[in-house]
Amino acid sequence: MQDGTNGAWRPTQDIELVAGTPPGGGQDRPARALIEVLTQHQLLDRPVKLTNIPGRGGGNAWDYLQKQRGNPHVLAINSPTIISNKLLGVSELTYADLTPLANLYTEYPIFIVRADSSIAGVAGLARRLKTDTAGVSVAIATAIGNPNHIALARLTRHAGGNVKALKIDVFDSARYAIAHVLEGKAELGVITAVSAVPELTAGTLRTLTLSAPKRLGGLFADVPTLLENGVDCKVGMWRGIIAAAGIRSEEIGFWEAALGAATATPEWRAELDKKYWADTYLAGAKERAFLDEERDVMTDALGDLGLLTSNKDQ
Repeated sequence: MQDGTNGAWRPTQDIELVAGTPPGGGQDRPARALIEVLTQHQLLDRPVKLTNIPGRGGGNAWDYLQKQRGNPHVLAINSPTIISNKLLGVSELTYADLTPLANLYTEYPIFIVRADSSIAGVAGLARRLKTDTAGVSVAIATAIGNPNHIALARLTRHAGGNVKALKIDVFDSARYAIAHVLEGKAELGVITAVSAVPELTAGTLRTLTLSAPKRLGGLFADVPTLLENGVDCKVGMWRGIIAAAGIRSEEIGFWEAALGAATATPEWRAELDKKYWADTYLAGAKERAFLDEERDVMTDALGDLGLLTSNKDQ
């Protein structure tokens, strides 16, 4: 074993990594990439099994994790929905009820249409959202109130449209949202960038704009950001690792060290580049402070956009 960890504790049974989306979904992808790196570099003595428990933007997976109190052998992919689900009353569970270990990266939402769509660019989309908000059918993944939804709402509000009139279908996986757009059941999709790479490469979809601090490279090099279009929006979908509540400090230390070693490998760095993931790795106290900041940011964003419907005191 080459784990780079110094603590006395090591896993004594097989590891279970839980993803709150179906295979190919936004939480499934980092889970598979992480397992591959952990295995390739022999960072663990025990094998890792992937379990997919989709639903409620990851909420079902975190409910499962909550039942594993004190068990350091079960981990889950973490994402912003663990904050928004609580704020919107979808779940009573939040990250503070579990044990956040690390933030792995951030990926950014893109706005997609079919290649033959009459919407030529972001200006045309803005006009539609202003004059016929309810007439623009939208598919998003994976939950109301997540960064994909926030980005859509901010563009709509900037355009002068009625955020509450948006017609949105929510899917457990971006792949399902993409299929909805391709089938003509939705005119617009808002999903993470890597999710639509096959269709964008094949030319069956187009990207109008994206929410990121700056343009992405590669396939998205010519796609303007919302910021470039005057929209104050650079929200992203971060992905992290979270453990059950009640695990010991030496167990936390082991996982922080193992995850740090995995994300420092050339293979992980290559995965970031390949999938248009921004390196926003954090662990320990910095990770917990980041989540607290995200809670405040999302509370303000959801409130400003009229999406905060319950638990306003959280």
